Amino acid sequence: MLGEFRQFIARGNVMDLAVGVIIGGAFATITGSLTEDVIMPLVGALFGGVDFSNRFILLGSVPDGMSATDYAALKEAGVAMIGYGAFVTAVINFLILAFIIFLLVRWVNKVVRKPEADASPAGPSEVDLLTEIRDELRRK
Repeated sequence: MLGEFRQFIARGNVMDLAVGVIIGGAFATITGSLTEDVIMPLVGALFGGVDFSNRFILLGSVPDGMSATDYAALKEAGVAMIGYGAFVTAVINFLILAFIIFLLVRWVNKVVRKPEADASPAGPSEVDLLTEIRDELRRK
């Protein structure tokens, strides 16, 4: 059983998958930073300096002594709310990641083209060969 496990792990596609998952995790961090640190501040500036990460709709009551505008504190206190700013950020992050993956797959498909069919002329078909054999046998 241990030998089978070693053989399974040593196969190239398992190692490729492991490397892909690790690189994908690092890439997700980069796109998250791009979204949160570059794109969302630009979007916020277009909407009059709005910080989208703290945008929410309050559904429940605010505990005494707590600010009704502090998203992180309200979330930690368990107040019912819809954090649409975080959702918008996640959607933009997903779209960036999906577009980059699309470009990567498109590039790989261009690089790894299917080999052209052999240009040499094909020989006679099986039916043609059998017909020739039959005709030769009839002549004899």
